[in-house]
Amino acid sequence: MSKQQEMSLLVPGSRGWEIWKQATTGGFVLQSADGPARASELSNLPAGNLAMLFPVRGYHALPFKASSADDSLFDDLAGMHAERLGVRADPMAGQLSDTFVISKEEESATLLGVVLKSPSDGDLPPRSPKEFDVSARAYQIRGEAIAVWMEFGRWVFAFYRNGKLLYSQATSSGGSEPDAGCLKDIHLALGQMAIQGLQVKPESVHVWSPDGATGSAGSLAGSFNVPVKVSPRPDPELPNPHSKLLPADVRAGRRAAKSRQQKVAAVALVVLAYVGVAGWFGYGLWKDTSEIKKLKAEAESIAPSADRLAYEKHLATWNELDLLVDGSKAPVDLMSRVAKAIPPNSGLRLKIAEISANEIKLTGEAQMAPPVSQFSVNLSRNMSEFKWDNPPPSNSNKGWTFTFSGTR
Repeated sequence: MSKQQEMSLLVPGSRGWEIWKQATTGGFVLQSADGPARASELSNLPAGNLAMLFPVRGYHALPFKASSADDSLFDDLAGMHAERLGVRADPMAGQLSDTFVISKEEESATLLGVVLKSPSDGDLPPRSPKEFDVSARAYQIRGEAIAVWMEFGRWVFAFYRNGKLLYSQATSSGGSEPDAGCLKDIHLALGQMAIQGLQVKPESVHVWSPDGATGSAGSLAGSFNVPVKVSPRPDPELPNPHSKLLPADVRAGRRAAKSRQQKVAAVALVVLAYVGVAGWFGYGLWKDTSEIKKLKAEAESIAPSADRLAYEKHLATWNELDLLVDGSKAPVDLMSRVAKAIPPNSGLRLKIAEISANEIKLTGEAQMAPPVSQFSVNLSRNMSEFKWDNPPPSNSNKGWTFTFSGTR
């Protein structure tokens, strides 16, 4: 494996950042542990590509059940779910959100929305990583389970379903073993998941102690209906599928490097083109002039200019009748399709509907937010020839109001 292909992981450790280097035999081996708590202070980074795993405290994990199995809607549904919970990614800080599929049924899906907290000074390493992900996705685990481990002196935990991350949370508990506060946070999170219809029934509970197998489960021992296993934290792996997370300053650096490469290539092309043009300009000009004269003569013999002008006028007149000939652009037909997208018996009503052949603007209200969200999904699905801009509804003393717009 060449150095250009090697990948090193920056992993949140129990006391500081860890560096794991990719082995030639596969997997990763620990190169250094107990590094600084601030990623910007990391030194002696290995050559090759870097992948950074954000600690559990650095993001929001927002699992939910979606009422659609359409992959193209998952990111929008995750964004709406985050908005309802008061979590919003900073639009000026890069790609800070991603959506992961936990399971899919025929008409629904269980999803995990991840929203990074905006990285502050010191949160990113001195050299820009190629990839970003979250630490709780980097550990292999089987079935439905709970895992508890330590990051930067604080205990964190995660719930897994079918080996995939379902939820994670950082606690305020420190110490050498999980205490009663950590156990309370886990039970509260389990209760909240059950309320959402995402009940977790762990088949095993893992405590990955900094002391390895000699560590203690603390307050977690005997607190679940399944055995609590104490062991060292497993070696991290590069999560699959890869995430789309990309903080702003890294994205800006990549754009700057790409821009420099494009400028160098452009200069080289200009020089090459100049040399070629200087040699062939005279011959090419003469040849093109002769060809144009020949083509004009052929065109005039086939279709005189008066006939061409008459045909062009005919086409312009026919295009003016497009709104009458094409039924899909008739306002009455479009209004009918909008009405069919309104969830039945939902109480949602339109106050203003401005409809033309290529633009639709809808303003309305409902007593509850779910019908508005379903209306948005129905419009995107049933009127896909329009590009919809459907921001989340606003709450008022009369209920929930919304303004949706679509353009061809």
